[in-house]
Amino acid sequence: MKSSLYSTRGGSGRHWLSLLRSPWIGTGARIALAGVWCWAGWAMFLHPETSVYAVRAYRALPEGLVHAVGYGLPVLELALAVLLATGLMTRFAAALSALLLVAFLVAIIQAWARGMSIDCGCFGGGGAVDPGQTQYAREIIRDLAFLSLSVLLIRRPRTRLSVDAVLP
Repeated sequence: MKSSLYSTRGGSGRHWLSLLRSPWIGTGARIALAGVWCWAGWAMFLHPETSVYAVRAYRALPEGLVHAVGYGLPVLELALAVLLATGLMTRFAAALSALLLVAFLVAIIQAWARGMSIDCGCFGGGGAVDPGQTQYAREIIRDLAFLSLSVLLIRRPRTRLSVDAVLP
């Protein structure tokens, strides 16, 4: 006899595993990530000089790249938001999302390790803050959570209500 999604047979481990395989979980992950990238990208797109300032605050890139990254990042984030919201090229968008999140994690961790006092600038703002105002641990945990959503979509890109679902 096949166990249903809500069956208690097979232990709770199988129950949770089958829930993670649900296309609706992937749809939720896809829409959540789209919302995050839209929020972050739009905030920086409206104020690109703030984005450049936030990138510069990390002191991790040569000055020649700061403007390109500062102006390009909001556009990339908005493009990811569109791809994920529509469910077009989901695996590609999730992989790019994961790479971007890993880059953000590296940037935050190196700033923390170097004793810098900056706001991540992830959703606008950014730059130097008082040492007591840094929130590195929270930012790392947040980005790890978003990274887990990206990994889920890399592994299972077919979701409900997506363009990918209707393409061959």
